[in-house]
Order: sequence, then structure tokens, then C-alpha cells
Amino acid sequence: MNSLAGSRNDARHVAIKSFAYHVPERVVSNQELAGSLDTSDEWIVSHTGIRQRHIAARDQASSDLACRAARQVLQNSDVAAEEIDLIVLATATPDYNGFPSTACVLQDMLGCRNAVAFDITAACSGFIYGLEIARSMMIAGPDYNKALVVGAEVFSKIINWQDRSTCVLFGDGAGVALLSRDSSATLVLDSLLKSDGKGAEKLWVPEGGSRAPFCPGRSQAMAPRKYVEMDGRAVYNFAVAANQEILNEILERNGLTVADLRYIVPHQANLRIIQAIAKREKIPMEMFFTNIDRYANTSAASIPIALAELAASGDLRAGDLILCLGFGAGLTYAGVLLQWGKSSQ
Repeated sequence: MNSLAGSRNDARHVAIKSFAYHVPERVVSNQELAGSLDTSDEWIVSHTGIRQRHIAARDQASSDLACRAARQVLQNSDVAAEEIDLIVLATATPDYNGFPSTACVLQDMLGCRNAVAFDITAACSGFIYGLEIARSMMIAGPDYNKALVVGAEVFSKIINWQDRSTCVLFGDGAGVALLSRDSSATLVLDSLLKSDGKGAEKLWVPEGGSRAPFCPGRSQAMAPRKYVEMDGRAVYNFAVAANQEILNEILERNGLTVADLRYIVPHQANLRIIQAIAKREKIPMEMFFTNIDRYANTSAASIPIALAELAASGDLRAGDLILCLGFGAGLTYAGVLLQWGKSSQ
């Protein structure tokens, strides 16, 4: 069909000029985890599709990974740090609890002295949320001409490495997109953001916020619940249904079918989720771009890392349509439809 008849894009010149990503040097294989957990490489691969993950060093925070990726995207685009007007950073693992924002830390590290900078919290949907926020701000006024949209996570700091149901799933990394007013770059044609707060406790870190702060002097018998906790079955069911909903709604309102897409780039949480979506929607798995085997679930960083790899692959041509799908804690879910541009890299 490929009509884009229902596209709601109001300013097609606001586009993604370049992508970049960075992951920590340390690679932790399934075999290494099996040495300290009651699990195996075969079990992890068969249940998740993950073979390894990158883990940050003890002294590395989300801003450190974000800085490496952001410097690369600026270099790729020949853009000076002073030209950046806006930094939107999506993370569930900020450098500090509450404040200062990791985006402000990143702004200083990069030397983006003219940029407004703030964090958003939408977990694994965060990058798509960030794209729409940045794009909307650029459309709304003349003060924002170039923006960095960042997804950066160090989940290794908030998971219990003795809990095999969660620790095998996550990895660390950062991905960045540079937005500018460039009609030859990758256009953000349509975005769809949704939330379902009744599932908030299905994927969460129960303690450490104002609802349940840490209690000094707590006995060892009542250890704080400061790590990620997840109802795996509930999250799986939500993820499959939510991705189907976003997929079909974006296609319908843009007058498209799956056949019009070049790739679908899903959040890299679990290969079984992606396979379930493919089966229910009768979509060939070859249409889904996946790299979960090498990076595991990097939360808000997973989609920009995938897009950066896809951009570097040379497998895209100007005009190709890419649909990104995300879901995460909150519960949140989101999608964004991209049209690949000549100048994207």
C-alpha cells in the first residue's frame, strides 16, 4: 500500500541525522554466569536468545557510557558540542537518585553549554518517548535546532546477581540519536506512546524511592528490596499484546501494511517475545532486526543500539520504512515509524 496517508508528521524536516552507541569492554558469557548460578548456556539461549552481555566496570555510570556514544555521534555528523540545544536522556539507572539529572551530568561532560538537559523515566520505552519529546519541542519553537536523544543504562548495578530469573536478562550500554532540521536525514513520520500504570508492580525496584525509602539499621533478615523484581509471565503477556497493538495501530493510521516495512526493530528483551509477535501477526522473523544474543536487554539503550548497528550495516536505502517497538516498566509501550534518509549513517 505504502501511502502514508494517515501520517501525523507536522514537520518532516525534523529528522535523525546520525546514530551511535557504546557498550562496556567487559563481556560476560552465559558460561561465566553458569559458574555461579544454577543455570546453563543452553537454558539461557533457549529461553531468552541471549548468549552474552556487556557489563560496566565498577566505576562506570550511565553518563560515562552515554558520553562515549554521544561524542561518536557528534563526530559522525561533524557537529560541535556547542551547537546542541537540547539533551533528552532516557534511563532507569541514573547516575544519582533523583538529582542531579544524568542529562545535566552528560551536558557538562560533552561541553554542550547551550543545551537544555533533562532525564525521562519510561524504562525500555524511554528512547521512543525521548524521540517524540525532542521532536515535539523542535516543532513547537525555534530555540531547538539540534538535539541529542539518549538511552543509557547500567542495569548491572540494580540487579541481584544471585537471582537467575533476572540477572541473565540484562546488559549495559548506551545509544544516541542526533536530531536536526535536515530533510535528507531519517524522518520521524509517526510516534505512538502509551502507558498502563496498573501493571506498575509487575516490573519494578520496590525500595529506594519516597514510597519505600531504605531504612538504616535494617537487620540482615529483612534485606532491602533494592534490586529489579519482575513477574516474568505477566510481563511476557503484556509485551506481546502491547507490541501487537502498537504495530497495528501505527500501520493502520499511516495507510501501510507490514509488507511496506523494510525492518521492524523491537526492544531487545527476550527473543521469545519477538517470535510470539511474529507468529501471531504472521510476519517472517527475517523482518525483525535483533541483536539480543550479543547485548541482552539494555533497556532504554536497546533500540538506539539496534538502530546504530542497522545504520552501520549498509543494508538500508533512502526511503526504507523502519518501525520500532518498545515496552517496559511503568508499564509503558511505544512505537515510532521512521523513513530512512540519504544522510543517515
